[in-house]
Amino acid sequence: MNIELIPAIDIIDGKCVRLTKGDYSQKKVYNEDPVSQAQAFERLGFKRLHVVDLDGAKAKHIVNEAVLRGITSATRLKVDFGGGIKSEEDIEKAFAAGASMVTVGSIAVSQPQTFLEWLKTYGAGKMILGADVRNGFVSINGWKEDSKEALLPFLSNYVKAGVKNVLCTDISKDGTLAGPATELYRRVMEAFPHIHLIASGGVSSDADILALDSAGIPAVVFGKAWYEGRIDIEKLKTQD
Repeated sequence: MNIELIPAIDIIDGKCVRLTKGDYSQKKVYNEDPVSQAQAFERLGFKRLHVVDLDGAKAKHIVNEAVLRGITSATRLKVDFGGGIKSEEDIEKAFAAGASMVTVGSIAVSQPQTFLEWLKTYGAGKMILGADVRNGFVSINGWKEDSKEALLPFLSNYVKAGVKNVLCTDISKDGTLAGPATELYRRVMEAFPHIHLIASGGVSSDADILALDSAGIPAVVFGKAWYEGRIDIEKLKTQD
């Protein structure tokens, strides 16, 4: 198995939660302490962690900086951090709190020149382009607004500008345990075979992860499926 496995911690009010389809009213708390959850992931052998500041996404600036710092201080996990990154100050805060990479989505839609400047300043290795998709179009600001940017043309412009890492979430699948949008991710990889695509949304089982691996998807983020006991990391480790 070649796919990179990335567990997720989504934060609201300092707690580890999951939403359904990005709906803040459909929130379930899985752990009161995100730091202990991150340590548990590390003990299981995971090397990387996806952390989303859902409060920050709503507030349009980083809110859970202290939680990020707690995670990076207590583990050696490579943390990519997103949610509410709207300014260079937010990026600096994230890196100062120990993030290895930051995920930026809304700004790449609403202020493309700003995103390109950040890409140049921090380097493609530090930046993940977040492309949250609903009905084929990129959604922004915590999935509360749909843009007029169609996914593939949107990605094309940034890949040409040097983007290497893309986190693509099918909002209609996220938190539903209905299976990932494998065909969507396959189309993205066919269009941009050299990017490091991180598939996100809908993963419900080991079989879903193996299907993404078979489709040539480089990486996958999963949350609810893990917290609901549907993923067996030891079983996945034995797959070749």
